[in-house]
Amino acid sequence: MKGSILSLNAGSSSIKFALFDAGDNLRPTLRGEIENLNSEPHMVARNAAGSLLVEKRLPTESALVLHTLLDFTDAHLGDQGLAAVGHRVVHGGADHIAPELITPALMTALEALTPLDPLHMPDNLAPIRAVASVRPSLRQVACFDTAFHHTMPAVATRFALPRSICAGGVRRYGFHGLSYEYIAGRLASQSPGLACGRVIVAHLGSGASLCALRDGASIDTTTGFSALDGLVMATRCGLLDPGVILYLGRQGHSFSDIEDILYRHSGLLGVSGLSGDVRVLLASADPHAREAIDLFTYRIACECGALISALGGLDGLVFTAGIGEHAPAIREAVCVRLGWLGLRLDNAANAASEDRISAPDSSVEVRVIATNEEMMVARHTQAAISRSVT
Repeated sequence: MKGSILSLNAGSSSIKFALFDAGDNLRPTLRGEIENLNSEPHMVARNAAGSLLVEKRLPTESALVLHTLLDFTDAHLGDQGLAAVGHRVVHGGADHIAPELITPALMTALEALTPLDPLHMPDNLAPIRAVASVRPSLRQVACFDTAFHHTMPAVATRFALPRSICAGGVRRYGFHGLSYEYIAGRLASQSPGLACGRVIVAHLGSGASLCALRDGASIDTTTGFSALDGLVMATRCGLLDPGVILYLGRQGHSFSDIEDILYRHSGLLGVSGLSGDVRVLLASADPHAREAIDLFTYRIACECGALISALGGLDGLVFTAGIGEHAPAIREAVCVRLGWLGLRLDNAANAASEDRISAPDSSVEVRVIATNEEMMVARHTQAAISRSVT
């Protein structure tokens, strides 16, 4: 495959992007982000060495934002050209369990899934339409965050609801799958023996979840029907008694109010009253900030306990994503809570965020591995394009 692959990871207010040389073993050539999509879009891009390539404001119209990004990639690539665009799509439902070349029929199917995830799917699908409007001949591939979890057994996906409701798609899907898939691959190269065992991966960022891996495959995860479930997150509530939602409704809160509270005003932000950013909370002397951090690490440890039960034991724990990779204090607090397992940290290795941070006498191997969802999207895009040609 000649040319380069552009990976897009679109959210509600930003788009992360990265370029990979498809003819050179997917060598990364640049990465960047477009922030403030809903107000004053601002693009920053750096080359593989980290040097700044561009920083500028963009037009507010979404199609023009993507047009500007594509023009920039063309100028950066020169004669090499852009071969394809890969997109992280949060929800693939029960049927889309592998990356797919985007067609009108697939777009119709994905639009039909929007009720399952009304907060993420519109943001994921908008860039696909925008690229198609300005580059209709450019091939695009959808890479689904839910796909990695299709290996979960039925008992891990089922809700105890009437079967007629579950038949309509109400089940546990799991998210952050592209990140977990990347980590499973990295673990296989770094520690093949551990990769074949029982591992929990902690994807800790503004969105956070855990995944139980056995032989590199997902058997359970903390997110479920939506990305609200499981761990405390930056602004999302995590595990919640459904009765709370009924109570809020009876107290006069509208459906949209409840949705806004649970997704945007809860989590670390809601508990602390200060911020959803772990860095801000760790640096604060406010007791509410400490309460938020304590709840965050408590829930991680408790959910680890549930996944250990699903796995039948634990051989390894991997921290990844922004908090998992860069917050030694959070890793330490989680591991201290899991000390009953015989898990022991090497404090110096943890402080330095080394690859392996467990002590030699630890019964559980603990690692820090940087995730790369954009690379995973590029790999899937390359494979999907290759399959479509043969």
